Parts: sequence; C-alpha cells; structure tokens
Amino acid sequence: MQGDNMKITIAIDSFKGSLSSMEAGNAAKEGVKAAFPEAEVCVRPLADGGEGTVEALADGLGGQIYEASVTGPLGESVKCSYCMIEEEKTAIIEMSGAAGITLIPAAKRNPLYTTTYGVGETIKDALERGCRKFIIGIGGSATNDGGIGMLQALGFGFLDDSGKDVPYGAKGLAELAAIEDCHAMPELKESKFFIACDVTNPLCGENGCSAVYGPQKGADRDMIGKMDQWMERYAELAARNFQRADKNRAGTGAAGGMGFAFLTFLDAVLEPGISIVLRETNLEEYVKDSDLVITGEGRLDGQTAMGKAPAGVAELAKKYGKPVIALAGCVAEDAGACNGCGIDAFFPILRKPVTLEEAMKKENAHKNMAAAAEQAVRLWNVGRKPVR
Repeated sequence: MQGDNMKITIAIDSFKGSLSSMEAGNAAKEGVKAAFPEAEVCVRPLADGGEGTVEALADGLGGQIYEASVTGPLGESVKCSYCMIEEEKTAIIEMSGAAGITLIPAAKRNPLYTTTYGVGETIKDALERGCRKFIIGIGGSATNDGGIGMLQALGFGFLDDSGKDVPYGAKGLAELAAIEDCHAMPELKESKFFIACDVTNPLCGENGCSAVYGPQKGADRDMIGKMDQWMERYAELAARNFQRADKNRAGTGAAGGMGFAFLTFLDAVLEPGISIVLRETNLEEYVKDSDLVITGEGRLDGQTAMGKAPAGVAELAKKYGKPVIALAGCVAEDAGACNGCGIDAFFPILRKPVTLEEAMKKENAHKNMAAAAEQAVRLWNVGRKPVR
C-alpha cells in the first residue's frame, strides 16, 4: 500500500508530567512517517478541559500565553497562565491556575476561607486585552464560595447587612445579604462563556457541592452542613433578581458552586470539556477525510471509556466509520472497556520494564511513542485493500 494514499489524523491527550498533547502527537507522527514517508499526517491538540487544556490549545491553535498576577485561594499572590487566541479574541483559562487545590498544602485546606477571586482577576485581565469569548475549565478547585469571589473581582457586589463587601471564602456566603450587578464590568455583556464541566451535581443538598466535594477541600461534617445552608440562601437571594438562577440545575454544584455563578450571572454554557475542545479544534473536519485516527493518553483504563478525551475522539471518528487506534503510557486491566466506545485497538508504548521515572523522561516517552505508532500503523495497513 502506498503511503501517499494515506490520510491519518492524530489527536492524543497529554502524558501528564512527560509529553504535552502536541509533543505526543508529533512523536506518533514521526513513527507513522518512518513506516510510510508519503502519508499525509495531521496532528491536532487534545484535552478534556482540565489540566493541560491551556497548553494544548496554545500549542495546537497558535495561541499566546499570558501570565496574570492574581489572588490565590488563600489570598496570597499567584501567577496564573492563560492562553489568548488573538484572531478570535478567545481566552482559554484553567480555574485551577488561580484557585486550584494543588496550590494549597493539605494541612491548610479550608473552604471557609479559600476564594475564587483570582479566577475573576484572570478573566478581567483577558477582558482588558480584548477577549470576548472564554473557554474555562473549572476542575480541581480548592473552593466552596459559590463563585462569589470571582464575581466580586468582576465588579459584582456581594454585600453584608451594612452594605460592605462580604469576606473571601464560604464565610462570605454566611454574611451575604444582598447582590448587586450595577458595577459589573460592562464588557461582560459583550462576552460569551463556555465552561468545561464534567459533573452534574446541583448546588445544594446531599448531592450538592458542599456534601460531595467539601471533604476533599478540608471541610468537616459541621462545616458541610453550614455551607450547604449558606448556599441555599445564596441561591434564594440570586433568584430574586437573576432569572437564570436555578440551584437544581445539573452542574451548578461544579467547583464549589462555580457552575451556578457562571450560569446565573454570566449567561454561560456548561458542557463536557471534550465537547468544547473537539469543537474549538475543528477536529471533525480532519477526521472525516482520514483513513485512520490515532488517539491516546497517559493511562488508558475503564474511566477512559466514560467520556474522557480519547473516547470523545473515538466517538467522532465512528460518526464517519473511521478505524481508531489508541496509544498509552500504560494500559490498565479494565481498559478493555475502551473497545466498546469506538477504540478498535490499543497499545501500551513501553518496550521493556523500566522505572516510572525512566518511562516519563521526555526523550524516552518520545522514542517509545514513535516506535509504537510505527508498528501499530504497519499492522493496520496489512488489512487494507491494495490500490488499483
């Protein structure tokens, strides 16, 4: 089979701590080209809206990285990087860069005090640079403040009985008496927000953000009960003047109530992160004309089949009847579930037993990815019909 008749699209999620999405994809391309130099191979960025999304879309879509000095989850200054795609005036932000749980040592985690203010400051920085479209991943938060910190940074008023701004954190919700939007940044009305949200929890109750995610953020049982009551009252106050306020809507409990804040006050759209990424990278246009699609991620397991990035790629490929191969740093025992979500075959890239540290070295991962891709595509090509 002649390589110049092949069209192969590669979209691989990052191997965290090792290869970025584009690095993994380009390594796989190297392997494909080693087997079939004339093949037409296109590498596209892949992420699921969580960690690595900013880097993946910046690399893959030609975006520029900016760094904003913002308020961290405990009130200290942190640097939050985000991507701006100048041509489209689009900002791509990961909430965890400004309010992530990994920014706080385990002993200091306490949602009564952690704030999303820095997320709002990051959005403000992008607004001032001209961005009017926002793609924001809200996974990995350290907060349970209902997003009021973010909104305060954007000019919204969250006031106590004396008309003063409430303090940072869930404690602010305890003192909340009134909500105002008269001083909100006017640019917000010109902006659209697309929020990468992969959870369906409501704001309050036994499945709400306080009960389900509070413990991992440092909340004890007493704290959880109080925060849930405060969230209820927050939702009631919001509903008086903001018609989109709906505490029971799926996703409002995401990231300690950030889903509620985005939906209620910023007219946002909440959708799975992979859906946003696939749309923004226009992957469908590449996949539909391909002979083969190659995807993958650092660890392929049963969770992959439940909506993670490679499964999203596979679903898109099957829309056009395209074969899909997945390459992974490691493959778990339950990875067979991936064959049921459109991944026709998957392969671990390791070639011999090595330590995790050795496997994750960038140069080793690159070589292993290239070698695995070469052999996988050679095998796939065996079954193709010869060109007449």
